[in-house]
Amino acid sequence: MSPSTPRPGAHGTLITVAPTGAELSKSAVPALPVTPEELVRTARDCERVGAAMIHIHVRDEHARPTLDLGLLTEAVAAVREHTRLVVQLSTGGAVTDPEADRLRVLDALPDSASCTMGTVNFGDDVFLNRWGFVVELHKRMQERGIVPEYEVFDLGQLTALRRLLDEHGLPAGGHVHLDLVMGVPGGMPGDLETLAAALRLVPEGATFSATGVGRSSLPVLLSALAAGGHVRVGMEDTTSYARGEKVKDNAQLVARAAGLARIAQRPPIGPDEARVLLGVAV
Repeated sequence: MSPSTPRPGAHGTLITVAPTGAELSKSAVPALPVTPEELVRTARDCERVGAAMIHIHVRDEHARPTLDLGLLTEAVAAVREHTRLVVQLSTGGAVTDPEADRLRVLDALPDSASCTMGTVNFGDDVFLNRWGFVVELHKRMQERGIVPEYEVFDLGQLTALRRLLDEHGLPAGGHVHLDLVMGVPGGMPGDLETLAAALRLVPEGATFSATGVGRSSLPVLLSALAAGGHVRVGMEDTTSYARGEKVKDNAQLVARAAGLARIAQRPPIGPDEARVLLGVAV
């Protein structure tokens, strides 16, 4: 799984924050950052405590999830203006978003974008990712120089990732980085045994992050650190900090991840080191 010479940043931990998502409502979770001002403030706070990359979903003036290209472009520009974070946009959007809108996300020219490797049951819904759509995302990111993060919701999607690379070449930047999204109802469970099984299928030389959804957030975080991986945390994935305790804000989750990374003797890396690790153009 690992190259003979570790990549720069491999001995530290890349912490990605996913602050908003497309599933939660502002009325149910008042601390959720949904306005441009809240997003920038969140990005700055999370960078200060250890995040190096931000995974962005945007909301409209009514706090509803949207893939409006103007709002996405503004979000990319605002976070770049006020932070040094690697800016990653979600091409997943909400499960109801059409493929054309999801492809158009790339026109906002982020540093990185997600590329989900297959269809998965997502709670009561279906998150559809046809093979042809996955290939088109991969190719468009190659053309634009946008570094993908391959989102993997189940073990079979790692086989799909190998097929994608074999048939269509390495991504922009030349390095493969993926995110194991664990604990989604309908996807792979968020436990140590499943993470270990997934790592046997990760392409040689690739790096990985892991995301634990809901109550699996902390077990997945600890397992990923122990396995030499990187982590994603944020209110997109969990709004509980501990049993009976709600998350105060995204920075609280990043700070905990950063503290655990230091305990594991793999301290958080900064945005510049993250760019080198991922192959993002400087």
